[in-house]
Amino acid sequence: MSSTKRLSPIRVSLAAVVAIALVGAGWVGFDRWQSAQASETQSPWFAAYTDVTATPTFAFEDVKSHRGRNVMLSFVVADHDAACSPSWGSYYSMQGASDQLDLDRRIARLQQQQGEVGVSFGGLANDELATTCTDTDDLVDAYASVVRRYDVSTVDYDVEGDDLTNHAAGQRRAEAVATLQRERRDAGHPLAVWLTLPVAPAGLTSDGTTAVAQFLKAGVDLAGVNAMTMDYGDAKGASQSMYGASVQALQQVHRQLGVLYTRAGTPLSDGTLWHKVGATPMIGQNDVQDEVFSMADARKLNAWTRQQGLGRMSMWSLNRDTTCGSNYVNLSTVSNSCSGVDQHGVLFADVLGKGYSGRVLAAASGVTTAEPSATVQPTDDPSTSPYPVWNADASYLEGTKTVWHRNVYQAKWWTSGDLPDDPVLSAYETPWQLVGPVLPGEKPVKPVTLPAGTYDAWSGTTTYDTGARVLFHGTPYQAKWWNTGDSPQASTSDPDGSPWVRLKDAEVRRILQDVQAGGAAPAADAD
Repeated sequence: MSSTKRLSPIRVSLAAVVAIALVGAGWVGFDRWQSAQASETQSPWFAAYTDVTATPTFAFEDVKSHRGRNVMLSFVVADHDAACSPSWGSYYSMQGASDQLDLDRRIARLQQQQGEVGVSFGGLANDELATTCTDTDDLVDAYASVVRRYDVSTVDYDVEGDDLTNHAAGQRRAEAVATLQRERRDAGHPLAVWLTLPVAPAGLTSDGTTAVAQFLKAGVDLAGVNAMTMDYGDAKGASQSMYGASVQALQQVHRQLGVLYTRAGTPLSDGTLWHKVGATPMIGQNDVQDEVFSMADARKLNAWTRQQGLGRMSMWSLNRDTTCGSNYVNLSTVSNSCSGVDQHGVLFADVLGKGYSGRVLAAASGVTTAEPSATVQPTDDPSTSPYPVWNADASYLEGTKTVWHRNVYQAKWWTSGDLPDDPVLSAYETPWQLVGPVLPGEKPVKPVTLPAGTYDAWSGTTTYDTGARVLFHGTPYQAKWWNTGDSPQASTSDPDGSPWVRLKDAEVRRILQDVQAGGAAPAADAD
């Protein structure tokens, strides 16, 4: 997300340790109990970003609806002429914004209407303070001066672009924020800290997971990670909706946070992790011309996030939450003062904020600690598993499905010994793709077989040439090379070493159809 003065395209881009053995319905019930505990710590809240330096100046204090009265003021960045001096969008100092924009008075006016504000540091258009301010003590003072001036208990670090790839700046930021948060807590003014990061449908980038890991290692007690569910570009499927891409991205962020917290020595329950996830769509026309976040997307995303228990919903931005006027011709070019879609008199803030009733200023008073978790994984029963249970000694070809901890996984490439549920940050690190849970009442999927006589039955005394086909208990196999005495059954545990490969079910079905229609079975498969 970015902040700009011009009407131009913008790139927005408990605490006890308990050993519990639960399986089946008990496992689900325990997870729901934990989710309930997480939801009770602080109610989910909604606050739209508003561009403080938007021209013409957007009157965020002129509250249009009660759901739009909470705002994340953006963006505090480094002054171009003073590396450690905070400014609004690099245009106004804190005092300058008060003098020239009446910012302090407008915040007070919003508060008179029960509205609340948080402050967001960073954005895409300018340098976040940690990038230019290389002295950590000075950086702490810069952050603290903003927090004290506006008396906020929730801050947001929108880190993207060059700020995100600069890991040295990321380390300074993490250390400074940890110090600031500790000082505020010691003074009786706890500070909730959010990291706002770009995402793709595959989740956080490697730079994004690094930023989270730096904060956790430095000792920052993160309120959560807010995903910029916008501007996906080529990462979004051509037929995938903005809602669908956003759900996929948030699911991956949730999974990645689980890995990061576990690695940091603070494993958290599923419900608590969802409470540490936020979503920020770019309403209406996104910077990518073909991406439009519609009101229908907003309704569906709101319903889905509430069901999951996300801790926060935001949007970019409150100053864009209106239908463009007739004089704004090119709706595919992003405006800083309208959404680019016909809202039919409905506010995105009202739709996205529905059900998010928590207070922005209600900073978490506790400290995130490791939570009780079910230490015994569900048992896999071959008789109730649709596919063979994963075996560490077996080899799996691309496309092979297996069951592990009551979930079905499919091999993305040849693999052996790789745990299907091994926690990884990025999908490319694992050869397994999670398909979904084993469903109640499932039984082993029977392989498609062919009637006797379709091919000769395998014989241990027969010599087979490459391409030869046989039936083994009705299942068709094809020889990969010359062999004799090698049972096709061995291909299950050693697909590479075995001279036999089982024909794919789709091919077997085609053969079966030909046979049933009176045709002859093919002697060899092109595959």
